[in-house]
Amino acid sequence: MEQALFGQIKQLIQQVAESSEFYKQKFTGIDLSALQTPADFEALPFTEKSDLRDAYPLGLMAVPESEIVRIHSSSGTTGTPVIIPYTRKDVDDWALMFKRCYEVAGLTPMDRVHVTPGYGLWTAGIGFQAGAELLGAMVIPMGPGNTDKQIQMMTDLKSTVLCATSSYALLLAEEITRRGVRDQIHLKKGIIGSERWGDKMRRRIATELGVQLYDIYGLTEIYGPGIAISCDEEAGMHYWNDYFYFEIIDQHTGEVLPEGEVGELVITTLCKEGAPLIRYRTHDLTRFIPGTCACGSPYPRIDTILGRSDDMVKVKGTMIFPGQVDNLLKEIDCASCEYQVMIDHLFGKDIVTVFFEIEGGADKQQAEADMLHLFKAKIGLSVVPKAVPIGDLPRNEKKATRIYDNRY
Repeated sequence: MEQALFGQIKQLIQQVAESSEFYKQKFTGIDLSALQTPADFEALPFTEKSDLRDAYPLGLMAVPESEIVRIHSSSGTTGTPVIIPYTRKDVDDWALMFKRCYEVAGLTPMDRVHVTPGYGLWTAGIGFQAGAELLGAMVIPMGPGNTDKQIQMMTDLKSTVLCATSSYALLLAEEITRRGVRDQIHLKKGIIGSERWGDKMRRRIATELGVQLYDIYGLTEIYGPGIAISCDEEAGMHYWNDYFYFEIIDQHTGEVLPEGEVGELVITTLCKEGAPLIRYRTHDLTRFIPGTCACGSPYPRIDTILGRSDDMVKVKGTMIFPGQVDNLLKEIDCASCEYQVMIDHLFGKDIVTVFFEIEGGADKQQAEADMLHLFKAKIGLSVVPKAVPIGDLPRNEKKATRIYDNRY
């Protein structure tokens, strides 16, 4: 950490300790005046999502309520929702970051941006829209669902950019192919975010839609999507280090890892007013990519998100991550990108069933034998492989669930 950046962070910590009731309590018993080195900063406690839930509804607010112009929220599907307040500057900064993302992807004011992520309390839709409007592009604010209407608008309005989750982008790609209207689609680029996706899914979406794809990253607690994006080089994602300080830590020990090692991403917001966060554990697994990108951008990079530390499930002492299954599918030529892992406890033991899609005409028995062998060899578990035709597994308009643990 450079000295100037450390000075900025030290000033930020002093400020939030005075203005944020949340951090007043968080830093109780810590002598903040003793922060003299980056190592001292790294000794500060992490901020956890459970802390944010405990602050429900507006305990994170770090400015007078008169300065709050908007709130956003996590879904709350796994517990109490997290409410994030935004000031006018926060909203403007977020739009500016999103505009940068679009510029990295090569968008111009002449593009027509088709926005399918959800609106409302969720951060996605309005973030995609605000950045495109700031760029000067035409926004088509569809929101999720109603695939018939999506394809009609995409065709009639000649959308050039699709913004979507990877699951919904795949659903649209398959439906466009099924209807035979590919020649009526004018898409050139896809800005895809909100969930991890493997190389096979990327290739299918890009091929079936005929687009260049860009990974966009973000989370509700840290503005929303738009804090990092991949470029044409497809060599990681550039993040805005004038707005954030990133750390990569060992997810088990909490120790900061050297550059290049995979670990959990921790974010400190440098400019956020409504709900600043210090050392927030995202649980997203990635690594810093050293060196300067061939695209020439001065912004540093993290790798594409490899998965989430809290997406891991343990079966018979073996850990399973969705990303591991993605990698297995790459080694089965006839396999599609879609899969589901079902974990059940039957007859006194854990049973892992892997459903995966294969192309028409493929040898089902051989594909299942390949999956059985690869899962045992690469992950260390014996599974029940179930190959099904492409299209059999459910498609999702939002984030897809890949691993279902039915034991509890």
